[in-house]
Amino acid sequence: MLRVGLVGYGFAGATFHAPLIEGSGRASVAAIVTSQAGRARADWPDARITDSFESLLADADVTLVVIATPNDTHFEHARRALKAGKHVVVDKPVTLSAAEARELGALAAARGLLFAPFHNRRWDGDFLTVKALLDSGELGRVTYFESHFDRFRPLVRPRWREEAARGGGLLYDLGPHLIDQALDLFGTPQTVYAQVATRRDNASADDFVHLLLGYEDRDVVLHASVLANAPTPRYLIHGTRGSYTKFGLDSQEDQLRAGLRPGDTGWAINPPGRLQTVDGVLAFDGELATLNGDYASYYAAVADTIERGLPFPVTPDEAVDVMTVIELARASHEQGRRLPFERAAIR
Repeated sequence: MLRVGLVGYGFAGATFHAPLIEGSGRASVAAIVTSQAGRARADWPDARITDSFESLLADADVTLVVIATPNDTHFEHARRALKAGKHVVVDKPVTLSAAEARELGALAAARGLLFAPFHNRRWDGDFLTVKALLDSGELGRVTYFESHFDRFRPLVRPRWREEAARGGGLLYDLGPHLIDQALDLFGTPQTVYAQVATRRDNASADDFVHLLLGYEDRDVVLHASVLANAPTPRYLIHGTRGSYTKFGLDSQEDQLRAGLRPGDTGWAINPPGRLQTVDGVLAFDGELATLNGDYASYYAAVADTIERGLPFPVTPDEAVDVMTVIELARASHEQGRRLPFERAAIR
């Protein structure tokens, strides 16, 4: 079993990382760095609970360090863990800039360590379904792809995720998921155009994001809002042979919030989408079953990389690409124009 040190036991650490580490069947929570010692000890009585990051880095029993702290601390925590010889998983966004992500990727490569962004939504059931559908060619050549992550949260809550100064806001929070999924499907874009706005009263961080990724033969629209109180499609895809529509977010986050764990009855089951295709004179218009999601496979893949040397599904270069798109999105909004995407690979 891979022995993991978890840094941070707020929402991300307690709801996502700890349960998924254990749920993978390949890793265990050996230590937790947190100021909420009582909560962590109650949840994980066999783990060593400490408020000292330094003591975690000095713990030879810990092979992997998972960073689940506020966004503005990710870079420094990850840098120190890599320098201490630990493999590292960093919650999204991995850093607050592409340059910082490149620095971490280069440091990890030089030391032969894993540096992995927590882009767990590659294991959403609906995204796995979309990927399989596009691979099948049933939609023909995809000409339009739209991905939404909308919620209705009209009140600004007193938490760091909604503070611009701490790296809060939707572009850093949900943007990495939307962008990473699109880049995984279609590769890096030629251009980026975006609106990044603050719509709620008394908000300091962005809460409305609308991105257009430009490709030669298709349009990719990525959207996130916290003022959407009516159903919007999670995915809307048009191709030369048909269309696919899916409503509703993947169930795993809500199930984790409710205390369910991978393997529990009903885990990761999602409603179907709608597929409409035409093949010559034959037409289909009906439900397409949604594959089950599998967040725990993220940490199983981490274990495979560390223990068996298998390639990790999300590369450091892809983490840099996501941060590059985020930087271009902000610049595009400020300048009011499309901006070219240029990849700066880790050397």
